[in-house]
Amino acid sequence: MSVIMKSHILNRLNDEEFFLFCQEQRDLKIERTAQGEIIIIPPTGFETGDFNSELNRQLGNWNFEKKTGKVTDSSTGYILPNGATRSPDAAWISLERLAGLTRLQLKKFPPVCPDFVVEIRSETDHLKTLQDKMEEYIQNGARLGWLIDPGNEKVYIYRQSGNHTIVEGFDQILSGEDVLPGFELMLDVFPGSE
Repeated sequence: MSVIMKSHILNRLNDEEFFLFCQEQRDLKIERTAQGEIIIIPPTGFETGDFNSELNRQLGNWNFEKKTGKVTDSSTGYILPNGATRSPDAAWISLERLAGLTRLQLKKFPPVCPDFVVEIRSETDHLKTLQDKMEEYIQNGARLGWLIDPGNEKVYIYRQSGNHTIVEGFDQILSGEDVLPGFELMLDVFPGSE
């Protein structure tokens, strides 16, 4: 369960100040809503961490072959067009879009929404909160997003077209569709799917 901090001082931080605040709190995963609320996200349990690691491995292997973008993990913050700073569990952004950013922007939280985002629901996460977050990504430029719910063996797929679907059962293979051509996520290798 995330903790939301409401402080008039913290809510007024500009992007640079927020970045520095996060650097001073390196042991915490911190996000910020479009309204300026600070959200502290607790560390995950082992199974969620293992799931996230496997997801990033598969995505990274695909990207290593294609060399069309960059993959980031849950430690990377992105400043979305609406002003929120979010850290998806996994993300991919095309080289073409990265070329529009400066080196300084890439050293901090880049002002861009990734093309592809993934959030993994842990047992303490509220589904509605994560669904709202996925909608926020899509509204801010993500072309494809997956909300993976291992406890219920469901994946909520979000598309920029608005054509959202739900995949049930971890005997499935997810497709990166036209955003990640040729990428397939094999769900049956994840904890609890045996």
